[in-house]
Amino acid sequence: MTTRRSPEDPTAMTDMTAMTDCHQAELDTPVGRLVLLATDDALLACRWAPVPEERLRRAGLRPAGPARPAGHPVLHAAADQLDRYLDGRTREFTVPVDLRLGTDFGRRVLAALAGVGYGHTARYGELARAAGRPTAARAVGAALGANPVCVVLPCHRVIGSTGALTGYAGGIEAKRYLLELEARRAGAAS
Repeated sequence: MTTRRSPEDPTAMTDMTAMTDCHQAELDTPVGRLVLLATDDALLACRWAPVPEERLRRAGLRPAGPARPAGHPVLHAAADQLDRYLDGRTREFTVPVDLRLGTDFGRRVLAALAGVGYGHTARYGELARAAGRPTAARAVGAALGANPVCVVLPCHRVIGSTGALTGYAGGIEAKRYLLELEARRAGAAS
């Protein structure tokens, strides 16, 4: 499957002044390669590869790696849960997530996104209302585009007002794949 990846810029998500040491690993998935970044305690990012090192530095991150996920407990948990999700063996992620890379509005949008269950979708306008800015559907799209932990925080579940699949950092084909995976698994569990 060919996926189109947007040139996401983590610097749009943060204004950090101090550097944060983090661990980095890459994970090959059926929908493309993901870059995982974590502190000793939590997952900082799950982004579509590549994530240029310069962008990480501008975001205040100093990655040590790349490493194998098995060598770091948070990266190992994230990689294992992603594998289990993509194999249809789990519907939830329990790995701790650190949202310091997000904006205040972005964190409100991601909190609203948490209410969109596995196998379901929401529209940008619905999330805008839930985030307290009912006329900010486009801002919701921008916040989701900057989601530092895609797949784990399932921005692929957000669709356009007409029900069309719209913008996704991993590409529309990856979004379609994830939505179809969830629909099949949710239907099989009914």
